[in-house]
Amino acid sequence: MQFDVVIVGSGIAGLFTALRCSQRGFSVLVVTKSRIKSSSTNWAQGGIAAVLDPSDDEAIEAHVQDTLSSGKGLCDEAIVRSVVVEAAHRISDLVSFGVGFDGDSQGYHNAIEGGHSTPRILHSKDRTGAEIEQALEMAATSVGSATLKINEDWMAVDLIQTDHGTPSSGVSGIWCLKPDGSVVKIQAKSVILATGGCGMLYNSTTNPAVSTGDGVAMAHRCGADITDMEFIQFHPTSLHGVQRPFLITEAMRGHGAVLMTRKEHLAWRSHGGDPADWSYMKGQSPLGSLGTRDVVARATDMQLKISGDSHVLLVTEHLESEELRLQFPTICERLENLGITFGRDPIPVRPAAHYLVGGVSVDEFGRCLSQGLAIPGLYAIGETARTGLHGANRLASNSLLEAVVYAERCANHLRDYVSKSASFSDIPDWRADGLSSLEEHAPLGTDLMALRNTMTRDVGLVKSDSRLSRASRRIRHLSMEFEKIWTSSLPTRELVELRNLIICAELITGASMERRENVGLHYNIDLD
Repeated sequence: MQFDVVIVGSGIAGLFTALRCSQRGFSVLVVTKSRIKSSSTNWAQGGIAAVLDPSDDEAIEAHVQDTLSSGKGLCDEAIVRSVVVEAAHRISDLVSFGVGFDGDSQGYHNAIEGGHSTPRILHSKDRTGAEIEQALEMAATSVGSATLKINEDWMAVDLIQTDHGTPSSGVSGIWCLKPDGSVVKIQAKSVILATGGCGMLYNSTTNPAVSTGDGVAMAHRCGADITDMEFIQFHPTSLHGVQRPFLITEAMRGHGAVLMTRKEHLAWRSHGGDPADWSYMKGQSPLGSLGTRDVVARATDMQLKISGDSHVLLVTEHLESEELRLQFPTICERLENLGITFGRDPIPVRPAAHYLVGGVSVDEFGRCLSQGLAIPGLYAIGETARTGLHGANRLASNSLLEAVVYAERCANHLRDYVSKSASFSDIPDWRADGLSSLEEHAPLGTDLMALRNTMTRDVGLVKSDSRLSRASRRIRHLSMEFEKIWTSSLPTRELVELRNLIICAELITGASMERRENVGLHYNIDLD
């Protein structure tokens, strides 16, 4: 199996890049370990932040400043400006692929979300990610397998290198776990990691089950730089009381919904007035319930610890219920199935792990870096990558924008890289870290549960030196025990995912211990 480009992941970053590469005449293979629609993109409700007139200097500058402010001084300003300016062109590309954003003959409807100073969020009701995913999937499947092939239920296990673990040797393909359980090698002139984040490290996450940090872990094993892993974003408003956390989009707070504790809600119901005046967020941010996610999530966590409650309330009683139903139909349907009515009942919410702000360090083309130098043939885009756009805290709806901008840049760079790459050569007969020795292993659920409990208790929204040290010890023990299983076990998706999650846990915990200042999403009570 030989391809010009192999893309691991089928979200907005992976599919957009695949389409662009196929348009440039490359042979492209997309491997995704589940179904195409299982990606995080499909779960994104809010939208994509974009200034549609690149000549509007004032609007461009406002988006830049909002991003820099949210990132708490750790954004790369040059990257921020270049991404914001490029947004209009990439929105046009998405529309050409069939994406439909809400609007009318006068233009698109722009919503506002947390941290934004003005409405600039393009959306498709409350299912923007699903709209994008569906359009890109249709476009990709219509290309034809001769140019663009998509293998569902194929899981990348490791990157292939001539000298494994030596970044300068470059990447020449992937080892891949097929649905039948066999491991095969796929040769490629370039490999693009677009595997999303690692939300499954936490007991409560808005991410789908596929978010196990695969791309970050594979890149780390081959020697890539991994940066800013301590910045895990928790979304302030995931629906409480359901088996799997369900995101309540930030756009609802942009529409006027207000966060309150149960006591605050009772007081407001008794005395009336502006609901925002009764919210605990009034004293936490000048934007109130629309503050940046780091501020709102941490303030909510503090309220829960003070009260002992399991959740706070997102209040919509003061809003027009029919308008809410029209604007947020997916959320409305989900809530009504649970007996919660828009405009009448407060919505129970609490923070949940949502987005990996750090990741594989890349340059402006998405090339993976090792000690500042590009690793030949290896790229990372989307949530897997750390571009410098988000700094210490991602601004709402900048993630889809980043993904599509870097997908375009990556495809453009590959146009020259692939054409100049040497023809396929023999690959060393190497199987990922001893997989040639195969034995059955015991169920891994206990180890995964222990890992997730450790990360949730000790490496979550609020950290401390003692908790981080405890987490480090426990994760190190899990890692040593896991290595005994890995070197003598049949390769399974469960096994590969646990391997990757342990590595990501080590990286997050280590980075959290090294960061000796409270900034953005990283908060250690011992650093106050």
